[in-house]
Amino acid sequence: MKFTTSILQSGNNTGIIVPPAVRDALNGGKNPLVVVTLAGHTWRSKVATMGEYLLVGVSAEIRGITGVRGNETHEVELTLDDQPRLVEAPGDLQAALDADPVALAAWNKLAPSHKKAHVTAIEGAKAPETRLRRVQKAIEMLTT
Repeated sequence: MKFTTSILQSGNNTGIIVPPAVRDALNGGKNPLVVVTLAGHTWRSKVATMGEYLLVGVSAEIRGITGVRGNETHEVELTLDDQPRLVEAPGDLQAALDADPVALAAWNKLAPSHKKAHVTAIEGAKAPETRLRRVQKAIEMLTT
């Protein structure tokens, strides 16, 4: 569904204001998962209720890609995202998960955003020792 809306900025937080009628027309519930297209860039997100607004967050990364800033008006397209949200563990993390059934079971229950946080931390390590520590920390967090 295409619509024209404002980009709300509050401090460092920026979001697309979603009219309730647009959210309701998606038939995805109160906070539907969506595919967003803004300024020629498409990504997966979620409509969230924040105070009096329905918003789709626009990260600094996406603002950099699109050139979009807060307090502007843009055409946006939202479609219901019915595809599974899969986050693949990097090889070293997957090996550690496979070696620990309790950690693997906990990993499989995590929300995609929590999985992504672990993967991002591990993949962001510059030194092999740091990466190993982050894999170990992830396993520890999953088993305690």
